[in-house]
Amino acid sequence: MIEKNNPMRKDLCNTVIEKIKEEDIKFIYLQFTDIHGIIKSFEINSKRIEEVFEEGQNFDGSSITGYGAIEESDKVALPDPSTFYLLPWRKENKVARVICDIYQPDGQRYEGDPRYILQRAVKKANEYGYTYYCAPEMEFFVLTPDTKQEFKPSDLRGYFDYDPYDISEMIRFRIAEYCDAMGINVECIHHEVAFGQHEIDFHYDQAVNTADNTITIKTIVKTVAAYHNLVGTFMAKPFHGINGSGMHVHQSLWKNGNNMFYDENDRDNISFLMKKWIAGQLKHARAMCAVLSSWPNSYKRLVPGYEAPVYLAWGFRNRSPLIRVPDFHERSNAARCEIRCPDPSGNPYLQFSVLIATGLEGILSDNIEITEPTDRNVYHLSSKEMEKEGIISLPGSLHEALIEFKNSELMKEVFGETLFKNYYYAKLEENDAYRVVVSEWERNRYIRL
Repeated sequence: MIEKNNPMRKDLCNTVIEKIKEEDIKFIYLQFTDIHGIIKSFEINSKRIEEVFEEGQNFDGSSITGYGAIEESDKVALPDPSTFYLLPWRKENKVARVICDIYQPDGQRYEGDPRYILQRAVKKANEYGYTYYCAPEMEFFVLTPDTKQEFKPSDLRGYFDYDPYDISEMIRFRIAEYCDAMGINVECIHHEVAFGQHEIDFHYDQAVNTADNTITIKTIVKTVAAYHNLVGTFMAKPFHGINGSGMHVHQSLWKNGNNMFYDENDRDNISFLMKKWIAGQLKHARAMCAVLSSWPNSYKRLVPGYEAPVYLAWGFRNRSPLIRVPDFHERSNAARCEIRCPDPSGNPYLQFSVLIATGLEGILSDNIEITEPTDRNVYHLSSKEMEKEGIISLPGSLHEALIEFKNSELMKEVFGETLFKNYYYAKLEENDAYRVVVSEWERNRYIRL
């Protein structure tokens, strides 16, 4: 991430311009995300890149979800040269992409730009001397479309299954290869539990870089799948009765080169500061759930029985609490906590923003209760049984999550007035569209009653 006023930016811009000339790149995609996390992109002729690096590219923001009304439509996309990469699947006619920050015509940052919201959250952590690192585990499905526009899993394999002649194995290899070409350090990629489901894990980095890599991986997965006439999807729950796709996020906080989540004197080698960070995220979990699990479909995944977190607690080995501390074998640089409710369908810039804000709130506040860890397994409990036992769980629907979000002063602070309003109304409208659909399940269950 290189900000506009960083003195290194001009040198990096010049390096990119030379690269464009050397590689004879004709066109460049300028990319950013809308409020939902959908990648928006338009091409410019590479001959204009010097001008665009200097002044940005104007566009109509009123047509981008969450970017304002028609009377305030003019926006400027300013490329961040540190995100410049050739698209490795465009081998004959070379094309590159660069991720942009969004500005107002007067040169001020646009407060509805999700990347800016994350940059602002990072800056606040930096003001206290902290650097936040994170690494998501991204699960996704590869599906086979049929002539009726219905989808089925592209394979019948399971967890860690391997066949060197299988199309899924070739797809995973190509995804990893393209990630490497675009500067993403893939640590592991494998078949997941469900038919047609896969996971890709990449090396942790600072939040904005990780969010940039997250949206890049989404593009790569969809591109590779499409090349094989398949569909790559990050939808949280494409099928009933099998596991959905999550995006567990591993988090750590550093200061002066030291991992602040590690304490060699603690029985479990985790610091009091980590416990406060976890406490902050647990306190605000229901409010930030509308961001971490941001589609109506997300809540089809967050149910008991399918390896998804369902209640507000933290622990070590058990995967049913919201936050888990993985075994890091007493290595100080590996101490981290893993939050398990996010899914990969959302906007990573906003997801990491609320994670930073809630964790930091826990550290800075003296009024947040630090609960004891629990390893109770509630995967086998139904929603009814959890209700009877008084177990506090995540919201059961996007509607319920949006009520919590709307009433959260911290969410308003993180998003700012513009984006908070835009996000809430966009999600309310989406939930209303979902709510009025009559499903096959409803017809089968109720028509003859």
